[in-house]
Amino acid sequence: MRSSRRSITDLILHLHPRSVSFSTLRFTLSWGLGGMAVTLTGLLFLTGILLLLVYQPSTDSAYSSVLTLTREVPFGLWVRNIHYWSANLLVAVALLHLLRVILTGAFGPGRRLNWIIGLALLVLLLAANFTGYLLPWDQLAYWAVTICTSMLGYIPLCGEWLQALFRGGSEIGPSTLANFFVLHVAFIPGSLFILMLWHFWLVRRAGGLVQAEQGRAERSPTVPDLVMREAAVGLTLVALVLLLAMVWNAPLQEQANPGMSPNPTKAPWYFQGFQELLLHIHPVYAVFVWPLLGGVILLAIPFWRGSSLPSGVWFGSERGRVAAIWTAVAGIAATFGVILLDTLVLSSDAVAANTLITRGLAPTAVLIVLAVALYALMVRKLRYTRAEAVMAGLLLAVVVLSMCTVVGVWFRGQGMHLVMPWAQGAM
Repeated sequence: MRSSRRSITDLILHLHPRSVSFSTLRFTLSWGLGGMAVTLTGLLFLTGILLLLVYQPSTDSAYSSVLTLTREVPFGLWVRNIHYWSANLLVAVALLHLLRVILTGAFGPGRRLNWIIGLALLVLLLAANFTGYLLPWDQLAYWAVTICTSMLGYIPLCGEWLQALFRGGSEIGPSTLANFFVLHVAFIPGSLFILMLWHFWLVRRAGGLVQAEQGRAERSPTVPDLVMREAAVGLTLVALVLLLAMVWNAPLQEQANPGMSPNPTKAPWYFQGFQELLLHIHPVYAVFVWPLLGGVILLAIPFWRGSSLPSGVWFGSERGRVAAIWTAVAGIAATFGVILLDTLVLSSDAVAANTLITRGLAPTAVLIVLAVALYALMVRKLRYTRAEAVMAGLLLAVVVLSMCTVVGVWFRGQGMHLVMPWAQGAM
């Protein structure tokens, strides 16, 4: 018994330092988001294996196998619900984890490679959710995947090739389902497992979580001080997921019908921010140019000297906290204002003419000028540090994309017209 306990402790210490700074045990430093992501991933692996015992990956039998699972297999509906809620919560937790890393300066020197691996993990999580979305082969899945794969066609030069690659042809069909199934149960989980181990190993090598300078002296043993806290957070999260799975069922509409599209046809919620952008700017810029710019900035930002906040201090300082609050408020107001202005005033045919320039190049140029002006205002006039200005810019981008998602999920009705949430039964 003692040797078994020692083996478990040794395994834990391969992923954690032997001792951690006492200040990093504070729950509000990380909110346990990294541990939550691991817990949800574990639930997904476990329930995914159980679902594979019944699911049949062909267009003829996929939908009926899901019906069999939910109606005839004991606890089948519950297992599917756990898988569904774990997947959606994992996307939300991963995005919050990314935001926490930005706001506590956890991407600076010594953690740059881990930042890049974290971004790769986020992409894989989104891919895992998206490929799993099609597998029930119902109306919701079919048309959501149709919308998203159609977006690929707007990518210059290789868009149509990428679209055909993911679809396995020109249309969504048996080849698409087979491609998504293989990606969902083999390639993506394998890549996630390898990168997650690498991610946690790099956290261990860096000495654990980021910590403030004044908290570096006191240290606590990883076992049991840190492990007990992680277990408490993980078990609480598991209980929450099990409860959600008992109360709310995963959606399952009628079997996919390529000849009858629902109105409105929406992408999965985590891509509806980009679908909202498509309503306002040229598709090439919404699907390719802006995401490419965002990706390049995220990859490059850790290598810009002085761009990360002081380690382990939320917002860097009290002044940074105030800047973050005003940035978030301004981002929310500006996003709703621009959407209303564009929908009610600027969407006339006269203004929308030559959209590649008026709705692509011009908005992009304005965006870049505003970003440079905001940076100059904060650093040169208001005397904020470079790190605080970078934090404000990244936070503004997150807020804008989040608000576009909110509008897409709750404020878009038939024909993708703006409606109040209660008018379409969304609330």
